[in-house]
Amino acid sequence: METRSVKWKKKMKKKKIVEEANGDMISDLPDSLIHQILILLPLQSAAKTSSLSRRWRSLFLSLPDLDFTSINENPKPQSFSSNSIYQMLSLRDHRDSNNLRSLRFRVPITFTSLNSLIRLAVTHQVQDLDIEVTTKDYFNFPRWIVTSQNLRALKLKSSCPGFRLPPSSSISGGFQKITSLSLSLVILNNQPYLSDFFTDPNFPLLEKLALENCFGLKQLKVSCCLLQEFTLTNSLQLDGLEVSGNRLKRLKVVSCFHSYSEESFVKINTPNLKTFLWNSNAVTTSVHFLDKLVCLRKAFVGVLLLHQDLSSQTQSLFTLLSGLCHSYKLQLGNQSVEILSSKKGLVKIHLLPFQNMRFLELQTRFNRHNVQALSCLFKSCPMLNILLLKIINDQISERRQWNKDLWDMSNSEIQYWESQTCEVESFLNHLEFVEINGFLECENEMSLAIFLLRHGKALIKMTLRSSFLCRDSLRRQMIRSQLMGFSMASSKAKISFQ
Repeated sequence: METRSVKWKKKMKKKKIVEEANGDMISDLPDSLIHQILILLPLQSAAKTSSLSRRWRSLFLSLPDLDFTSINENPKPQSFSSNSIYQMLSLRDHRDSNNLRSLRFRVPITFTSLNSLIRLAVTHQVQDLDIEVTTKDYFNFPRWIVTSQNLRALKLKSSCPGFRLPPSSSISGGFQKITSLSLSLVILNNQPYLSDFFTDPNFPLLEKLALENCFGLKQLKVSCCLLQEFTLTNSLQLDGLEVSGNRLKRLKVVSCFHSYSEESFVKINTPNLKTFLWNSNAVTTSVHFLDKLVCLRKAFVGVLLLHQDLSSQTQSLFTLLSGLCHSYKLQLGNQSVEILSSKKGLVKIHLLPFQNMRFLELQTRFNRHNVQALSCLFKSCPMLNILLLKIINDQISERRQWNKDLWDMSNSEIQYWESQTCEVESFLNHLEFVEINGFLECENEMSLAIFLLRHGKALIKMTLRSSFLCRDSLRRQMIRSQLMGFSMASSKAKISFQ
């Protein structure tokens, strides 16, 4: 029979075995799993584990992903030098098992140090390089990036003052494995045209391209057969853009064509495009769609009026909208509606019908001269289900308060909408949801709301979101009561005031 002391010793021995097993549980994990744990930690915290043992030092120095933007746990990382990054990379083994999968840093640096860092990263066969640098002077695109045979994704951003791209003649055979490329603050004063840079010979595997702040860029041609997404922003001097690619699905152009060029153009040949975003761009002189965008799902058009001559701008906008006629969802900015509302716009307003469109979003000041353009847009959307109207309320808007009795149909705005009933009959028979944001209970929006309630046979819900400028609660309540008691064409229709 065991004595009490013998039982106690056995119990303590078992406890010691369990504690030892628990203590080594993490260390017994495979290297790949420990790497995944360390990657989730801030880099400074991960570095502290290298002091635990020789194995843990090796584990840290063989991390496949190095993110120097998470150097510590503070919201704002402490500053670190390029030398510290270089030293850490130098300590890594050059064996294939220790290849660098991704490297990310944000640092002020000289071009010499930057070139050395990139060369060392390329030596470690880096696949994903994400860097943001600030230099004292312009620098040339690092040649080690061009010659890398392992780099798959590159994001190079210069905070100040920018960098220059290499000439096409010097990159023959380069960028052969790049699938994702993002460049920011590119200086092209001596290279105003990029007609043969972003093409298949230079980027045979490119799938995603983003260009931002391209200074001096006047004409750009992008033609890569595998490209699926292209974004161009803040290229104000641009006056010519050509984009082609059978696999391109998303095209985004923002804040371009501001150079007041007399001859500007856009040529698009992307038959499988699904998303088209054209925002804060000046209207170009000409627009050419070389193929129908039959796969288009979503389109946004927000233009800028840089001068008062609307003749060429009106025609280009019509061409642009006609090219988007297959879209399922269309969003139009305020300036786009203004061009359509101009006298020259109304004369030519013969848009191709948007037969596939189910969602229409319009941003407008909704002045009296906008009414006819809105009617023409409704006529062009015979199968529309959802209408979202975002009213811009500012000092420029010409708004008249609704002060008529609801049953007085002599109001000129209501009379106009009533005259359009036959023209927009298909629109009224399919419209199910209406939302008006910035609702001030003024004449224009009240007339439209009444018209849609009177004739919207498929209407399910109308949501009216009052603007913060509407402070007369008593008057608002009176108008709400009038609308709620109105005879509606649809028995399912409900009105929501927010």
